[in-house]
Amino acid sequence: MSTTSYAVAPPPVPSVPVIGSGQRFPVRRIFCVGRNYAAHVREMGGDTAREKPIFFTKPADAIVPDGADVPYPSATSDLHHEVELVLAIGQGGVDMSVEAAEAAIWGWAVGVDFTRRDLQAEAKSKGQPWDTAKAFDASAPIGAITPRSAVPRAAGHIRLSVNGAQRQDADLSDMIWSPTEIVMAASRLWRLMPGDLIYTGTPEGVAAVQRGDKVECAIDGLAPLSFRMV
Repeated sequence: MSTTSYAVAPPPVPSVPVIGSGQRFPVRRIFCVGRNYAAHVREMGGDTAREKPIFFTKPADAIVPDGADVPYPSATSDLHHEVELVLAIGQGGVDMSVEAAEAAIWGWAVGVDFTRRDLQAEAKSKGQPWDTAKAFDASAPIGAITPRSAVPRAAGHIRLSVNGAQRQDADLSDMIWSPTEIVMAASRLWRLMPGDLIYTGTPEGVAAVQRGDKVECAIDGLAPLSFRMV
């Protein structure tokens, strides 16, 4: 029986704890949705017309667990927080129906999409991709995943505070695209697979963080997320 020989040691599989169990959710890919709350679109100077969801990606190892320190990234002086509902995909598929997309959501979590806002503004002005602004190390903090068997539907307030001061406070019902619609749209662009995460967009109130800041995030009914910038 042959064994595979690697030129370098293969990287570990990133994973997120599952609330109420010793299990972990392995992360395959991270998809993110932009401009999914009308008030946030307006604060960023965008058009709130309901068009197709805008997707971008982050590397799987960009996740940072609840309670860990988040290093302030290089090459920016304007790092912004964006609290989001995260979907954990448990069933794969392509071009999913409403029923298939609904069934594909295995669980929910609270996450933060960090953005190098200055690099994003520069990329936008030149019509360039957002990779340097979005897909960097430690850019996707995430709390423990709550299975749908425990919480069938994510609903209620989504909020973020920095050093105890509330900055983002909205309701998941304010999303332009629902979780099911987001999964359907993503499955038309990629073959979704178990282990994929989808960050579903952020409400208004995004702002900069600094080294030493304590960030706390919550969505009603889900495990909270907190971390310190270092």
